[in-house]
Amino acid sequence: MAVELTVRKWGNSCGVVLPKEFLREKKIKPNDKILLELIKPADLSDVFGTLKTKMSGQKFKDLVRKGWEP
Repeated sequence: MAVELTVRKWGNSCGVVLPKEFLREKKIKPNDKILLELIKPADLSDVFGTLKTKMSGQKFKDLVRKGWEP
């Protein structure tokens, strides 16, 4: 189960709050030690629109899909 959290400022530190449903599902209690794997979503806003082609978007999608068909 992936949970999207917002990092918030707490004094001189930062922290996140884990939702109650997540804690219940994973059976996490106070003072339990957990391992956190962090995946920060990439910002691809500067990439969109940089592909220079005279081909329409639909034609490009059709061409790519053709390569995926068995």
